[in-house]
Amino acid sequence: MKTHDRALSGRGASVCDDWQAWLPDQKAKVFEAQSQQLEAAYTMLSVSLDEALGLRDSGQLAKSFQTAGVTRGLCTRLAGPLGSLIRAMSEHAKHYGTMPNAAPLDPANFQGSRGQRSAWMNSLLSRVLLSHRAQFLHKLGTLNELVDELQRDFSDAAAGLDGATPGNADLDQFWQRLDSCHFDLNTCLRESIVLLKSFLVALPDNELEGFDQTYGSQLRDTPPQGRDRARMLRHRRIAQIAGE
Repeated sequence: MKTHDRALSGRGASVCDDWQAWLPDQKAKVFEAQSQQLEAAYTMLSVSLDEALGLRDSGQLAKSFQTAGVTRGLCTRLAGPLGSLIRAMSEHAKHYGTMPNAAPLDPANFQGSRGQRSAWMNSLLSRVLLSHRAQFLHKLGTLNELVDELQRDFSDAAAGLDGATPGNADLDQFWQRLDSCHFDLNTCLRESIVLLKSFLVALPDNELEGFDQTYGSQLRDTPPQGRDRARMLRHRRIAQIAGE
């Protein structure tokens, strides 16, 4: 990619400008398709979890445990494509030097202590990282790690409820973990959709097809968690990010 081509990218002055920006038809189609897929997966998870909580509150504990067990698969259906989108943006930005805007994560938008700590660190580092691209990559790395951990924690809690018996001392803890993970996954989803809009605003038109292919490849062949986490964590090391 030539330097003058990169300079002609449409990145706005801020994330807010990007969010309000008009997208050409092809970019708009990509944004709508990917965001709608994620919204649909989130809605299915939320409805199922609400049903489980409603059954619990009405005293139908056995049914609530069964319904909570169903949410494990629905969480995966959200976290899988969400992680694929995050990795696709990261891979493209690393390869082509795309430099979208990225606002720091806000700890107040997370319920769990892990999410709050990660957001606090992202906010701190964003104040000292000079490159737009470095801030973008670091935020993607943080979100990717959080989505992976939240999916695992959610699935563990749902498995703990599935087949449980009333009177189990851990029941309240499992329900609280489900609620907290669901809340923080929603935050990760909202942050990722905003990042996608900024990414598409900054993306040169002639790279759109390549990005779409990268996303499709991520969906078809999600890397093993350990390998993927190691790769993404490399972009969370201050020295390497500062040098990007």
